[in-house]
Amino acid sequence: MLNSHILGAVYCKKCAILRLSLLLKLILMKFLVLFRYVSIFEGVSLLLLLAVAMPMKYLFNEPILVEIVGMLHGVLFIGYILFALFLTKQQKWSFSDLTIIIAASVIPFGTFYVDRKFLKN
Repeated sequence: MLNSHILGAVYCKKCAILRLSLLLKLILMKFLVLFRYVSIFEGVSLLLLLAVAMPMKYLFNEPILVEIVGMLHGVLFIGYILFALFLTKQQKWSFSDLTIIIAASVIPFGTFYVDRKFLKN
């Protein structure tokens, strides 16, 4: 009876480890999906900043859009970089892949390229 109880405890530990492993994989998948959203929104915010807010500031002397879109873009940019650094090991990206992903964040339409090449699975 004692041996079966011990074996049952070992089995439960293995189950717990497997469940934890599956939970971590699910969380990482959610991070990847969240990174895709941040990537797309960061790209859109950069385009809005360059194509709408900056012309409004310099052509019509209306800086309020630059302040709003600029703040939003800054938060999304920081989130984009943090997600990229966090997911590098889990996604097994090389240093050159990470360099491309980070460089794309400052190039218009660059994050859309990253989404298509690295994030869309």
